Amino acid sequence: MTETDELAVALDAASLRWPGLTRTQLVARLALEGHRAAQEAAQERIERRRAALRGLNGVFTGLYGPDYLERVREGWPE
Repeated sequence: MTETDELAVALDAASLRWPGLTRTQLVARLALEGHRAAQEAAQERIERRRAALRGLNGVFTGLYGPDYLERVREGWPE
């Protein structure tokens, strides 16, 4: 792996958080932290979607009436 200027800045900052680790160990820590953050973000998206679906629960209740399907099917050929 090539240590670019941008990666060097990230590793320098990581060395303050995890002093005493080698640059290789810091890369591994940052990769694991990034993975954990991505998993948390994905879980948050799932929870937001579930909350949105819960908010829609029952919105269309009663919209078509109890005999709607029977009335629609009356016009279908047999």
